[in-house]
Amino acid sequence: MNATKKFSDRLLENVKPIWDKNHQHPFVQELGKGILAEERFIHYMKQDYVYLLDYSKLFAVGVQKALDLEMMTNFSKTLHDTLHFEMDLHRAFAAEFGITKEELEATKPTPTNLAYTRYMLNVAQNGSLVELVSCLLPCAWDYWEIGKLLRAQYGDNLSTNKYAKWIETYDSDEFAAGAKWLIQLMDQLTDGKPEWELAQIEEHFQMTSKFEYLFWEMNYQLEEWPI
Repeated sequence: MNATKKFSDRLLENVKPIWDKNHQHPFVQELGKGILAEERFIHYMKQDYVYLLDYSKLFAVGVQKALDLEMMTNFSKTLHDTLHFEMDLHRAFAAEFGITKEELEATKPTPTNLAYTRYMLNVAQNGSLVELVSCLLPCAWDYWEIGKLLRAQYGDNLSTNKYAKWIETYDSDEFAAGAKWLIQLMDQLTDGKPEWELAQIEEHFQMTSKFEYLFWEMNYQLEEWPI
């Protein structure tokens, strides 16, 4: 690899076509404008809640696979922040749309949600630490990018946008810090890796980025099990 170019730069450059589609998805754009149908947002909140339960498990596996105490501590802190800070916000925001804690807990993942989380958990449990990070990173990084994008596009109208809290959460310094740590960890763990291994890591990154698109589509279409 070019010594002046970080692996995360390569990931970002190559994933741009996928992320552009994510950013222009009707769910994301309508959320930014504040015109997204509440039915779709409620579906998203329920599905995202059960997604986060499985996503959190990846950080627990990260603690186990960490290479040193500092890395273990960071994975542990991020696990705690996800389970408490992010999910507490999730529950509070859901309540504003009439979704009870009991409804959140009773939600079953859709086929797309299940496929996404099981892909990540399979890689995390059977792959290397850096492969685990390659699955964690797209969700954290692209949500941060979406938060910044929607703030830039529609920030003037946030005071009248019923989804403003969502945008503010993912554009926040607190959320950005977690995404930045994962980006730095990716660069640290890929330094000096051979191209065959980098290609495998990038494949996971691209795949989970595609699942991010499918997650928006799933909620926009109100996907449920057909039987």
